[in-house]
Amino acid sequence: MTPETLAEKVLSATRDAFEALGLDAAVLPAATAVERPRDPKHGDYASNIALQTAKKAGTNPRALAEKIAENLTSTDGVAKVDIAGPGFLNITLDAAAAGEIAGTIVAAGPSFGDNDSMAGHNVNLEFVSANPTGPVHIGAVRWAAVGDALARVMRASGAKVTSEYYFNDAGSQIDNFSASLLASAKGEPTPENGYGGAYIADIAAEVLKRRPDALDAADPQEVFREVGVDLMFAEIKSDLEAFGTHFDVFFNEKDLHDKGELDAAVERLDKQGHIYEADGAIWLRTTTFGDDKDRPLKKSNGEWTYFAADCAYYLDKRERGFDKLVFMLGADHHGYIGRMQAMSRAFGDEPGTMEILIGQLVNLLRDGKPLRMSKRAGTVLGLDDIVGAIGVDASRYALARYSADSSIDLDIDLWTKHSSDNPVYYVQYAHARIAGVLRNAADRGVDKGEAYDASVLVHERESDLLKALAEFPSVVATAAELREPHRVARYAEELAGAYHRFQHDCRVLPVGDEEPTDLNRARLWVVDATRTVLANALALLGVSAPERM
Repeated sequence: MTPETLAEKVLSATRDAFEALGLDAAVLPAATAVERPRDPKHGDYASNIALQTAKKAGTNPRALAEKIAENLTSTDGVAKVDIAGPGFLNITLDAAAAGEIAGTIVAAGPSFGDNDSMAGHNVNLEFVSANPTGPVHIGAVRWAAVGDALARVMRASGAKVTSEYYFNDAGSQIDNFSASLLASAKGEPTPENGYGGAYIADIAAEVLKRRPDALDAADPQEVFREVGVDLMFAEIKSDLEAFGTHFDVFFNEKDLHDKGELDAAVERLDKQGHIYEADGAIWLRTTTFGDDKDRPLKKSNGEWTYFAADCAYYLDKRERGFDKLVFMLGADHHGYIGRMQAMSRAFGDEPGTMEILIGQLVNLLRDGKPLRMSKRAGTVLGLDDIVGAIGVDASRYALARYSADSSIDLDIDLWTKHSSDNPVYYVQYAHARIAGVLRNAADRGVDKGEAYDASVLVHERESDLLKALAEFPSVVATAAELREPHRVARYAEELAGAYHRFQHDCRVLPVGDEEPTDLNRARLWVVDATRTVLANALALLGVSAPERM
């Protein structure tokens, strides 16, 4: 029995209790949930539905809980129901009902964990979005891991998700980048505010290879800009794909200008009554919607501001049919939240249409000391540096394992250990260990069979593992709802721990020439179910599930 199934039974028992007591069922929620108690002695699951609804119904919560408990106790799969405190329901399942989850998981396979908590939502998820002036820096790498994992958990929760990368191939940063390429090609020093590092020389050389006439062109810097940006962005795309991060859309800011979308956005805002002119510039009255000051859209010299492009880009997304826009930005963009939310409201959208997630800094440590410089980029650390140090799997897992709004220190020594101290190794080893058990079973001709007797699964370690397995769909749904994929990583570690304890205390395969028993077969179902859930959890994080380690 899954927690979701039990919750439905609790709600049904509550409806019956309301009817028996002559209470108004209109106060009942459309759905409820059950939770695992911290102390296993309090049962398998707990519900506070009596406390939630008794006051609204005008009755005593404990009296209501007693009636609900009476109804639940007669429900298939429920062994007993205890009432604690003013009306908490502590529910214990019988072994057969608790053990059924293993069969459910094996039958579902890769789809176990999928849920419909975000069904009907069309989400645009934008992340990384680094300008093509250099390799992806380590802060953006964090978003590559977290953003991709978030896209996966939202899709698993029923949402239609489009992952998007927004880039700008114009502006002063691109000018400095192209000037740096030109200087390198000429053998000159890096210009002021330019970019250094070995990658600049590499790209400059590639530009000359593709355009031998570049230095003799009427505008050499324009040649280096055009070809160099294409080369740099192609490398960024390739690196992200190799990292396991796929984008459905690459959106160029220049397209907004070329298609006149900035003018269209200002016109829309003007019709909404939020545009005014002052000091020769055009302004958006964002203070109406909580911003600390109004924001200019067009300067007095006729140039568009970056914020005008933000407005046009937001409107473009909305007109593409997305009802939920999620932007993942770096720590230096915290000040954008107020103006962006105000802009969304100025377009007439409800709060919650747009979400802005801010990611904090990442430090890479070796021997307890921060690494500062990238040999290739000559500046901050990037994707190559972290992947080169600990590998793709460990990088993705480590970066997605923590709440994005907290700074993290990644210790290279820890994340390369082949021990339980290394979280990704701990989880992957559990999966590989299970794969070994299943191989041994096959080699010995021990088949789990088409069905199993779940009632024999009465050991405490079996119960703990089964309850942990049953939690996976709700973990995925919560990770999607709260935009916190790190919950999946932490869950995977807890599940791996539950499995290691189970295998230590519960012999899965018969010894020697012993004939397989119903208990051996039932435990093989539990083992197979655990393998499935670990693989599914790792897949949501974009991390491999090895068969051997």
